[in-house]
This record gives sequence, structure tokens and C-alpha cells, in this order.
Amino acid sequence: MKWGVISTANIGTAKVIPAMQQSDKLEIRAIAGRDLEKTREVAENLRIPRAYGSYEELLADPSIEAVYNPLPNHLHVEWTIKALEAGKHVLCEKPIGLNTEDAERLIEARTKSGKQVLEAFMVRHHPQWQHARELVSSGQIGELTTIQSIFTYHNTNPADVRNKKDIGGGGLLDIGCYCVIGPRYITGRDPVRVVSLMDKDPKFGTDRLVSGLLDFGSGVQASFVCGTQSAAVQRVHILGTEGRIEIVMPYNPVPENPAVIRVGTQKQPSFDEAREISFPVCNQYTLQGENATAIFNGSIEVDYPIEDAINNMKILDSLARSARTGSWEMVDHK
Repeated sequence: MKWGVISTANIGTAKVIPAMQQSDKLEIRAIAGRDLEKTREVAENLRIPRAYGSYEELLADPSIEAVYNPLPNHLHVEWTIKALEAGKHVLCEKPIGLNTEDAERLIEARTKSGKQVLEAFMVRHHPQWQHARELVSSGQIGELTTIQSIFTYHNTNPADVRNKKDIGGGGLLDIGCYCVIGPRYITGRDPVRVVSLMDKDPKFGTDRLVSGLLDFGSGVQASFVCGTQSAAVQRVHILGTEGRIEIVMPYNPVPENPAVIRVGTQKQPSFDEAREISFPVCNQYTLQGENATAIFNGSIEVDYPIEDAINNMKILDSLARSARTGSWEMVDHK
């Protein structure tokens, strides 16, 4: 399948495109940007055959079958719809939109186009997350009780899109979405209500620290902290009545090294005594690209349709609303 990329954004050029190029199941045929000279330079460095000076030109290329959209958050829905209207399948970066209302526009666009649109949560394709879910579903840690996630980095660059409020910047949409998708993936369920606490940068107006609690019902909880101006760390703990799982590098495992999770029992208070499970070297962005390609060419069924992305957006909206109201907020999954 021949892919095109709209935008020369760093997430694409530094991580996703090189990873997808490792696969023999797809081809990155073209890339588009607003600055043709810069785009040509990027294309040359990444050995991409075609460079376009506008997104419209790429979408008009009849050889392109699928599009990867890593544009800033406020452009996700707009250009995903344009790609669908041009007859292309779309893999769109997370979050799928700025809010639920924005994201729901994609349902009609998908239906009219007859093409598929997927949200790019690469973690769901990494073996470490898949195995952690299997351990939980098979009862190896007893009854699931809670999932704790932390994901932070430090970035105070005013020119960075993640620090621009008017185009969807802030920690909740950028990395808090991982702290929501992870528990949803492990449990196979959606929370019924959420509560959060949010601290905003006085100059940027973006959320720089968010703590959240998700109530999945039946006693299962998930909690998280995400931040954009804290020391960088990421970790996930999954606790059950009889044991626990630690995902050491849950979101950005180094693709050149084996990923590791630790599994401990109720009687092992320290993870030093836990069983360590390592996974063969892989790149989750490569696996994501191959999965999307297989869905787009009809080889496999859609695993996470756009409706799932909208459900994730509803939870993020509810967390943002809770930060404003200071109370628990119900999540409407109708």
C-alpha cells in the first residue's frame, strides 16, 4: 500500500516515517508541507520519492492510497476529512480531535467516503501491552483493582505547538490521552465517571499538570498524573488482588532495546523480587503502520474504529470539565 504524509512534523519525520519504512508491507510514496524547499529536503533525507508544497497536491495524487496525518491537534479533523473526501484511508495522530463534537464529524465523513480512519495509539500494538492485558484477563494477578499511570516531560518552549492553547496544546491532550487509553485497553471497558485536578501555565494558558481518577465501576479504578513542566518519567503499575505488573517504559520504549515488564505476586513487596519478562526488539510505530495497512487493504477487520477514538475523546472532555467544576463528571458513552 502506498502512503502519503501530510506535514513535516517531528513526530512523523523522526519516529513514525522511519519506522514505517522498515516494513516491506507498505511504502511511503510522498510527503507534503507548506514550504516546498523544506519538504524536498525532508523527502531527500528520508528517501521519499515525492515532495509536495501543499497538502492538497498530495491528496490529489491518485497513487496515494493512505494518508498519515501528524498535523497539530486543531488540524486533525479538518485534514482527515479532506483526505477521506479525496478517497484516502487515514491514520490520524492522537488526539483524534480537539473535543468530542469536533471528532464526531469524522463518522459521517468515513461513511460517505467508504474509507477507514484510525487513531494512532501505537502502544496498543506493542507486545508488552498485549502481554500485560493477557496476564490480567487470564487472572494471573487475581481480580484487577487499579491501574496507575504517570507520563511527564519538561518543555517550556513558547514556539512548541504543545504550549499553544488556541491550537490544542496542553498536557491532557498531548500525553494524558495515553493515561486514558492504557486503562481502557487493559480493562476493555470505559470509565463511568471521572474527576481531575489541573494546573495551568500562567503565560501559555495550557494545562501543565493534570491528576485524574477514573471510575470503571465494580470497584476498578485508574489514576494518573501527566505533566509538561516536570522531570521526565513514564511508568504504569497494574494491581490485582494476587499480584501486580509494572510496565517500565510504557509509552516510548527504546526500539533498539528489548522492552521489559515486571510481574510480582502479593507476597513480594519489592519489584526486585519480581519476575522480569522481556520482549524481542521491535518498533511499535512499524507495527502500527502494518496494522493500519492490513485494515485498509481489507486483510483484517477494524480493531479500533473511529467510535473508539470518540469514546476516548469523551473521557478527555469529562476530565477537562471536572477540572473546571471541581466535581465528579459522568462520561456519556451514548
